[in-house]
Amino acid sequence: MHDSHVPARRALALAAATACVLPRWAFAQAKVKVAAVYTVPLEQQWVSRIHKALKAAEARGEIEYKVSENVGNADYERVMRDYAVGGAQLIVGESFAVEAAARKVARDFPKVSFLLGSSGKPQAPNFSVFDNYIQEPAYLTGMIAGGMTRSGRIGLVGGFPIPEVNRLMNAFMAGALEVNPKARFTITFINSWFDPPKAKEAAFAMVDKGADVLYAERFGVSDAARERKVLAIGNVVNTQAQYPETIVASALWNMEPSIDRAVQLVREGKFGAEDFGVYSTMKRKGSELAPLGSFEARVPADLKARVRAREAEILAGTFDVRINDGQPKSSTE
Repeated sequence: MHDSHVPARRALALAAATACVLPRWAFAQAKVKVAAVYTVPLEQQWVSRIHKALKAAEARGEIEYKVSENVGNADYERVMRDYAVGGAQLIVGESFAVEAAARKVARDFPKVSFLLGSSGKPQAPNFSVFDNYIQEPAYLTGMIAGGMTRSGRIGLVGGFPIPEVNRLMNAFMAGALEVNPKARFTITFINSWFDPPKAKEAAFAMVDKGADVLYAERFGVSDAARERKVLAIGNVVNTQAQYPETIVASALWNMEPSIDRAVQLVREGKFGAEDFGVYSTMKRKGSELAPLGSFEARVPADLKARVRAREAEILAGTFDVRINDGQPKSSTE
């Protein structure tokens, strides 16, 4: 006997099952609302890598992304609070100069997740920290610098002598000394995160004292190197396309592993207080030595082989680049 109500009952059952599933599916697929607050322009090296990773997540449809750049230290807390009140689920930025204020905002908004560049420790329950722990590729670029200098003098221009800058410079110098134990270093901090003219002038002074390889921790150094026809080593970003006769190698920072993890944790409701530093290591694909590109044929084969051997050891975990956050000093004569 045919029951005409069976199709209807099946349809109702299907609708009920769908109703149970849809909210969970919709929640899983919802875009995470992310806001970023930066004290410098988006073109600055460090910030540009975070912005790149967030834009990639936005392009994949995983996040809604809002950003504020060039925010003064005095306004940083207010902007963070505005985003938190406005519904941001994850706030990203750099808190080096506004540490106390940023942590206060996080305490006031315990349901919002914060991922901030910081030299400090995580703060429960919702304040995670990160930094560009790219000392491994920095060491490799130092090896290249040590092998490419003819004068034995290498100049390093940095922003501020804080741990995240110091550790890269120290690793770079250690790599240079492995290849060239007689290398000597001149170090200058310009006390700014973005002042290309000032960095350029500092680099000119180093070249005047005999440096023929410059470590470009800040923008402006590569311009000086190009004008004076000496070599430069890039940091965080690869600008060899803009300086094909100047930039020999670069230590690249890839923020994607950190950003992707943070977004996933927020989506799953599992974001807490942790140190994301490990996700900037080479093994985690958070950093790498850029291709030699236009210098592939100009770097001696034996030097390239030595660098590649070290790179393989770093990736295998058999060679450890020591983290030294102490302020580096210029070499004495």
